[in-house]
Amino acid sequence: MDITKLEKILENKPKYRLKQANEAVFKNFISDWNEATFFTKDLRDKLNKECPLDIKADILVAKDKNSIKAKIKLFDGLEIESVLMRHADGRNTVCVSSQVGCPMNCAFCATGKMGFVRNLTASEILEQVIFFDRYIKNLKFKIKNYVTNVTFMGMGEPFLNYDNVMQSIKILNNKDFFNIGARSISVSTCGIVEGIKKFSEEGLQLNLAISLHAPSDKLRTELMPVNKTYSLKNILKSVDEYIKKTKRKVMFEYVLIKNVNDSDECAVQLAKLMRKKLYFVNLILYNKTGSFEPSETKRVGAFKKLLEKENINFVQRYRFGDDIKAACGQFATESKKA
Repeated sequence: MDITKLEKILENKPKYRLKQANEAVFKNFISDWNEATFFTKDLRDKLNKECPLDIKADILVAKDKNSIKAKIKLFDGLEIESVLMRHADGRNTVCVSSQVGCPMNCAFCATGKMGFVRNLTASEILEQVIFFDRYIKNLKFKIKNYVTNVTFMGMGEPFLNYDNVMQSIKILNNKDFFNIGARSISVSTCGIVEGIKKFSEEGLQLNLAISLHAPSDKLRTELMPVNKTYSLKNILKSVDEYIKKTKRKVMFEYVLIKNVNDSDECAVQLAKLMRKKLYFVNLILYNKTGSFEPSETKRVGAFKKLLEKENINFVQRYRFGDDIKAACGQFATESKKA
């Protein structure tokens, strides 16, 4: 699917034709141009040939049906992952990928083991959201909303594909397309300082998240090699500048890994880092992907108590999709091994 071709195909048509086409794709979520009966048959045939809407994907559905993982095949045969998470309050969040593979090579991440292949285009990023909007549209039982939230927390480092990510965000936010509110769009970075600075200058009420996962440079460098380039001190400095400019709260993601970053000492160190008013921590229970294990329930409780004692703002994220390989890269890397 390549929606960027639409403007060229319709350039000699009245302007309202492009508006009709965009509404058909981004609001009515058609999967074949023959559904656009307001176009002539010749034009529908041309669009199906030159701008096909089909999306090739395999899916895994969790037993509780609250999370659905898609492995989407791109035009060149490469594969990316995306996840739909259905919340009890009616929100439907899609976690999108921004790259094929990832250059960050984080020790605990399945995607990191794939290495970096290429950046996604804005169209390929949007394709992931369109896929799930179509999925929701075709459900036999009705649910309240289409996709309401988008998080850039899938495969890849969004700030290393900055221009395409921002182009896709502006289309997601545009009332003539998806009309998803800026405050319902989140971008997670490993701490690319230049990207955080550019992000602060966009003038949009977007959410910024930092993949932290360790409270010291030593441990973070072991888990996340990017820390050699972007130390905690420099990341936090750039975050403070971002907050000063935007007045926006910043989320710090912290995946709890058994006997790695879940000790009392780690909790105390994390508390010292997270004392700022507009910082808050998102504790995430690890989805096993290799040699690492998720923290045990008792240890998670002790970790949280120490944060509470220090009055640190935190939430514990509900873990979606244990039974569908929901951790980033699991679905795609499994197919490579098969």
